[in-house]
Amino acid sequence: MPSFDVVSKTDLAEVDNALANMTREISQRYDFKNSASRVERKDSEITLNADDELKLKQMHELLQGHLTRRKIDARVIDYREAEKAAGQAVRQKALIRQGIDRELARRLVKEVKDAKFKVQVSVQGDELRVTGKKRDDLQSVIQHLKGLALDRPLQFVNFRD
Repeated sequence: MPSFDVVSKTDLAEVDNALANMTREISQRYDFKNSASRVERKDSEITLNADDELKLKQMHELLQGHLTRRKIDARVIDYREAEKAAGQAVRQKALIRQGIDRELARRLVKEVKDAKFKVQVSVQGDELRVTGKKRDDLQSVIQHLKGLALDRPLQFVNFRD
């Protein structure tokens, strides 16, 4: 039976490239001159250190722009609350979301079942497996899922006949 997997993965090497480009741009921009602003990644957590709120907002725009240039959807970044550091300095952590959590998996399964497609959806860890008798049914499920307004990007991989 034909099947495919629904996943939400982020290429961390491309994120590293985007962060390197962002660091280079910060070092060259006039508005960041003599600034201690920097960005670091450790595992799936990005730390933005800025001199003040305005520079932090500019760093958000830079990060999203550089991720988009590297073909990474900016919705994979989950910003945490900004916290005060020494003086006016601000520190903010941002998580790179990987995989489909239980809440989103339940919502996707419910969406597919409510649309009455002739397929079966099963949750397998942090991904969904969709199986059906006809390839056309699977393609219509993909189109339906692409049309949903979600807080993170989905990829459709491992399509088998």
